[in-house]
Amino acid sequence: MIGLVLAAGAGRRLRPYTDTLPKALVPVDGDKTVLDLTLANFAEVGLTEVAIVVGYRKEAVYARKAELEATYGLTLTLIDNDKAEEWNNAYSLWCARDVIKRGVILANGDTVHPVSVEKTLLDARGKGQKIILALDTEKVLADEEMKVITEEGKGVQRITKLMDPATATGEYIGVTLIEAEAAEELADALKTTFERDPDLYYEDGYQELVNRGFTVDVAPIGTVTWVEIDNHDDLKKGREIACQY
Repeated sequence: MIGLVLAAGAGRRLRPYTDTLPKALVPVDGDKTVLDLTLANFAEVGLTEVAIVVGYRKEAVYARKAELEATYGLTLTLIDNDKAEEWNNAYSLWCARDVIKRGVILANGDTVHPVSVEKTLLDARGKGQKIILALDTEKVLADEEMKVITEEGKGVQRITKLMDPATATGEYIGVTLIEAEAAEELADALKTTFERDPDLYYEDGYQELVNRGFTVDVAPIGTVTWVEIDNHDDLKKGREIACQY
């Protein structure tokens, strides 16, 4: 199993930081970025290889590749997303379809979270699950969150931002464990998703899998402070909590 980071997005709501940097390289703790924190998490749980999907301002990630490898003791492979500024991240995850065949822990490049999330996902393995989503079941939800409805024994039933928060079981935080056995079915679902509408999320690919009868499981992360950094308010919160990890 290897790590996988989606770091291709433009992050326009974080300008001027993202005028020259992808969102994953915006500093959140001194010189440390979200990418630094994620790579540190992967290294702590014993991963030795990480693939990073890059696109917008990808030259900044290429420039730091050797330094990041040396700092975290990881071998990094960069995967170019040629449509990063045109299409949404269903296509971005599909670009990594070959490395997913090795089994991955996937992390969005804008999610500040502690290593306990990766540990929770790894601890949840071993019961036949093929895809396990990290789920926050304690946060009070609003309209922007990627909300999930689960059913006992059947896993995810719905995953979308477009639902009444009061009906949701919790929020998907942007970290997933994907076993190698799920790679081909996931790649096909993602392809179907972005061919239907290139502006769709990879979570819509998860929904496509569910609609086909594939079981997508969840692992509640417990009481964890984390944030998805979309705008300057999120960045402020990210900087407040990143130093804790």
